[in-house]
Amino acid sequence: MVPQFNSYIDTVDTDYWKELCIKHGELRYYDKGDIFIEAGTVGRYIGYIESGSLKYECYSSDGTPHVVGLEYAGQFVCDFPFSLYREKSRCSIIATTPCEIYCLSVSFIAERMASDDKLKEVIADTTQKVFATLYDRYVDLYSKTPGQRYEELISHDPNLFQLFSLRDIASLLNITPTHLSRLRKNI
Repeated sequence: MVPQFNSYIDTVDTDYWKELCIKHGELRYYDKGDIFIEAGTVGRYIGYIESGSLKYECYSSDGTPHVVGLEYAGQFVCDFPFSLYREKSRCSIIATTPCEIYCLSVSFIAERMASDDKLKEVIADTTQKVFATLYDRYVDLYSKTPGQRYEELISHDPNLFQLFSLRDIASLLNITPTHLSRLRKNI
């Protein structure tokens, strides 16, 4: 099995999260361009993505958007763990295609955490695994070439260009779309 781009998916109890979202959440629909969470606001949901894709976008001081994460069907969407602690999101999460997402209220999770030791354990484990994934990406920005980062990204899911724009993938890799086009031709 090929490791997931969002490597935490390979190591957390995804069945637990999926079941929680589907059983206690509400199926919501998002059109392309709809915002799941807006930067500067507190996220209200943790979602299991039934279909569609989303990007995590942060903004530089001049307002330039930068893609810092991607999620798609079979994965989860949330400003994790900040939503659970009622902290404002540092990025916006935006649908890049029409989406169906089982949305579970963070209020529900907060209430349940008080009495559910399994949930507390899963949250602690998920937080650690998400941190490890993001830290690995941070280190990769400094220790790998753009070509190496591109090859690794595509090895996880060669269909990313069908889910996300060239511009979004280039932004995630921290390169220009022109540079990404050259890499695609040469690899």
